[in-house]
Amino acid sequence: MVDSASLFSRAAISGCSSAGFTSCHNTTLVSNLCCLESPGGLLLQTQFWDTNPSTGPTDSWTIHGFCDTTFTENCDPSRAYTGIASLLTANGASDTLAFMQSFWVDINGNNEQFWEHEWSTHGTCMSTLEPSCLPSGSPKGAEAVAFFQTVVKLFKSLPTYTWLANAGITPSSTETHTLASLTSALKSASGGFTPALDCTSGNLNAISWYFNLKGSIIDGTFGILKYTSEAAPEAGSCPSTGIKYPLKSGSPTPTSYHSCSSSGSSTGGLLSLGTWSTQTLATFTISGTASSFTMTSSKGNCGVSSGTFACGSGVALTSFSAVTSGGNLLLASGGSTTFSSDGNPSGATVFTVFTGSSHSQSYTLSIVGS
Repeated sequence: MVDSASLFSRAAISGCSSAGFTSCHNTTLVSNLCCLESPGGLLLQTQFWDTNPSTGPTDSWTIHGFCDTTFTENCDPSRAYTGIASLLTANGASDTLAFMQSFWVDINGNNEQFWEHEWSTHGTCMSTLEPSCLPSGSPKGAEAVAFFQTVVKLFKSLPTYTWLANAGITPSSTETHTLASLTSALKSASGGFTPALDCTSGNLNAISWYFNLKGSIIDGTFGILKYTSEAAPEAGSCPSTGIKYPLKSGSPTPTSYHSCSSSGSSTGGLLSLGTWSTQTLATFTISGTASSFTMTSSKGNCGVSSGTFACGSGVALTSFSAVTSGGNLLLASGGSTTFSSDGNPSGATVFTVFTGSSHSQSYTLSIVGS
């Protein structure tokens, strides 16, 4: 069982009793659906194993999303929020954002659009996340923040890669597995819970975990469903034998970076602290794939915090991607290739780099091979 109340740094805010109804198990009429996920209530979290192109770390599955298995979609266009990264940061969920930038990533590098889609398509249909279910005075978008926080914490509680690895099952270019061996390893490690496994052309690429919920998405208790047979509510598509668990591929090589103005003329580059300068470019080492990688310089980790790009010993790693545009390979943060500063660098004068175009000088950062 996963008690999501313990997952939030702030106090639980739904006001739902821990002795309330469990979704899919209630037999009486409930008028207040703020504390009972309905209709449906059979909840699903899907994880992906993308290999070509690869997404996320090489030793972890990634988040696809979280939904109700009625698959009702796009229930409230007025709450189809954009700028999810900014929404999370503004509501004190920068740690959640940093995790998402590495583990909830789009195969084409369009993370923002991916997150916006998952929220608007599925999150807006969850009864316990209606704005009216939140305390009076809650900021706009607070229910979406709770959605992303809960999805991340559920994902952390289901370390699929580690559970398989502990059973001696790791990615390989040659080995194959039976469906029984894979489900047995996961069932044993998770305490008896059997997910659904999906394959494409015999390659394992998705896993689905099913839940019931007591209380609210915000701070309720999730119970992973346990089955006595090998079958989850929806059968997966993997064959019974010959299943491949392929290696992730496509890791880029170490590179150096320079910046370009929005008009395309060369105007400087990044130094090892992540500042914008006309001085000699620093070299950055990339770990990951074109759709999701981390960066380090001689000063330490590189990352984005509250919209500011920096590198150094105290910086938390965040995920970036590379986007092809007009023959250039552009650095992207949160799916956006636009960066900005408060002025143009010259000589010893350098400027802090910000994501987005909110500062006076906007530009892109082209990735140049070392």
